Amino acid sequence: MARMGTPRTETVTVREVGPRDGLQMARSVMPTAAKLRWIAAMAGAGVTEMEVASFVPPAAMPQMADAAEVVRAVRVAHPALHVVALAPNLRGAQNAAAAGANAIIMPVSASELHSRSNVRRSRAEQVAELGRVASWACTLGPGAPIVEGGISTAFGCSLQGHVPEADVVALAAALMGAGADKVMLADTLGYASPRVIRRLVRAVRAEVGADRFGNLHLHDTMGTAMANVLAALEEGVRGFDAALAGLGGCPFAPGSVGNAATEDLVFLLESEGFDTGIDLPALITARNALHDGLPDEPMQGRVAAAGLPRTYRPARAT
Repeated sequence: MARMGTPRTETVTVREVGPRDGLQMARSVMPTAAKLRWIAAMAGAGVTEMEVASFVPPAAMPQMADAAEVVRAVRVAHPALHVVALAPNLRGAQNAAAAGANAIIMPVSASELHSRSNVRRSRAEQVAELGRVASWACTLGPGAPIVEGGISTAFGCSLQGHVPEADVVALAAALMGAGADKVMLADTLGYASPRVIRRLVRAVRAEVGADRFGNLHLHDTMGTAMANVLAALEEGVRGFDAALAGLGGCPFAPGSVGNAATEDLVFLLESEGFDTGIDLPALITARNALHDGLPDEPMQGRVAAAGLPRTYRPARAT
């Protein structure tokens, strides 16, 4: 790739995960109609990929009780949007596909302790479950959803502590062997630094192939998310997850706080010359729909707090 700081015309995909990852830690439940208005505002700003729901038992996560309704409504209202859903097992994946999800993320933790806390299975058992999902998806023909293996706690875990790089690489290989279409890495706790990002991204991409490496999912616990984005860009990553207003966290990983803020990520990428296709002022305005649906939820994000600088120029305009 070109040296950092020089003009580019490359595209980077920003996948909005606020309606799923962002809401799962919310203190109150956003009404379905408000969710759909929020999603519409972000889609209107140019977001082309969005993780909109998690197909888990409503008793465990009441914020996702309307998952099927949301996926169905979004597919109808925004047919060009790539709609992603999370599912921890075959039943959830089948429900997500029935609702119309274009892609299904299966969470598989690199930390054994987090795996048992999050999905009540060992790593090996969850890999096998992904294999069941992938085999079932193959029976659906050309319209089958993409199956992504999402490696959570890839950069460390608050329950286990250090997660060896070799474990993550071996897990990525196992997921590909089980039939995953793509593998993505998640810094669930926000512990990663640029040096660690470079090492692990390089190792996993070498193992699974650049075309099978999915998004990088970053949290901003330690304030390093944007620095980690730059490091990942240098390693060839061209897809990132983020949540509007920096919402989110994992309820089964103590200490996991907000995602990288989508507004800040878009500002950084566009300022570095990468075209996201997202209208940043419109995206910032979409925070209003989020606030309307969750008026008591605190919102983060440096760009929104400071205001868009007069020097900002989108990549496609330069």
